[in-house]
Amino acid sequence: MSIRLAGKSDFDIVKEITHITINEIYPHYYPIGAVNFFLNHHNAVNIKNDISENCVFLCYNSEQIAVGTVTIRNNEIFRLFVLPNYQGNGYGKELLDFAECTIAKIYDEIIIDASLCAKALYQKRGYIECEYHTIKTENNDYLCYDIMKKQL
Repeated sequence: MSIRLAGKSDFDIVKEITHITINEIYPHYYPIGAVNFFLNHHNAVNIKNDISENCVFLCYNSEQIAVGTVTIRNNEIFRLFVLPNYQGNGYGKELLDFAECTIAKIYDEIIIDASLCAKALYQKRGYIECEYHTIKTENNDYLCYDIMKKQL
């Protein structure tokens, strides 16, 4: 397993990991309007901007297949996704460990917007809920999420 900085040529794989994971996992936790909100939020422009700012990292398995991604901006973790077929194998833990270690070099606090499907994981890792948000999406659906923090 290895993690490396994503370059411009990695755009398609970052977008693919992000969108496949949202499309396959999020419908189990959110209504379709919220799922579409996530897909629109993690659009091509946002992903390309993050890659150009050297904020995006890819996780590779032992066969050098990109299986996950994480975006780190200042002391915030964004877009942490592992392809559904590779979940449960420690890739998410490795990405989160990497992100936390990277942030800890400069900051004493980590901030993350926690989706419903990841909230329990973050709680186990010492993150504490500090804000709760709802966003009205299409079809009169709602997206609910927590902003969580962890002191280092």
